[in-house]
Amino acid sequence: MKQRGPGGGRSSSGKPPVGEGAARRAEPVPTRPKIDKANANDRSLDSVIAADKIAALKLAPVSHETEARLDRYIALLREWQAKTNLVAPSTLPHLWTRHIADSLQLVALAPSAKRWADLGSGGGFPGIVLACAMAGRVGASVHLVERIAKKAAFLREAIRVTTSPGVVHLAEIGDNVDRITGPVDCVTARALAPLHQLIGFAEPLMRQGAKALFLKGQDVESELTEATKYWNIQPQLYQSRTGDGWIVELASVERRG
Repeated sequence: MKQRGPGGGRSSSGKPPVGEGAARRAEPVPTRPKIDKANANDRSLDSVIAADKIAALKLAPVSHETEARLDRYIALLREWQAKTNLVAPSTLPHLWTRHIADSLQLVALAPSAKRWADLGSGGGFPGIVLACAMAGRVGASVHLVERIAKKAAFLREAIRVTTSPGVVHLAEIGDNVDRITGPVDCVTARALAPLHQLIGFAEPLMRQGAKALFLKGQDVESELTEATKYWNIQPQLYQSRTGDGWIVELASVERRG
């Protein structure tokens, strides 16, 4: 539930406070500078991102080792963002809450899962974040499936610099089953496709025992309605800790007809 923030600087009478500054011309409110790929590494973002990190780690606490890996990942993402559009530029000030914490919350929903498959990994959400969180767990692995070569190259570099247990597959999303070997505990995707299509991508892995955790937006109800035209499902919904989105959990799926 959205809460209204604290009130502004007006008095209870509704009039501005009278004082020394009353006679001064009102100063314009500074506007946030437009952020694009070219200034993703602008040092003026540092303090904003640092404050956002504090807020994010309150929502999704991690170990010092995982935090260090995520720091290296964010530094790399900001470097590559200047030449490859990995995230929406408008979200750069909120990288930690909008992307990192949003991805980390999946770990709490599948605490025993060690082997993950992330479909359409893009800039690494949630796949790289999950790999950072899985580092140190015996037998952990995260398969990242990405069809765009530049993004796949970034994902490989992110795995390298974070020393995380990830494998990048440059492939069409529908070809993931042929490339992922061994059992998968959990399959996930974020901002990839409508739910009924995601289920189709994930269904071969789910037949082998994986459960699905899909990060979706506010229109999840309409997506679920559409999905039931094609699939027999019993979804479990979790409200996102980081915004207005939802996480759809599916333990099994069955094609209709």
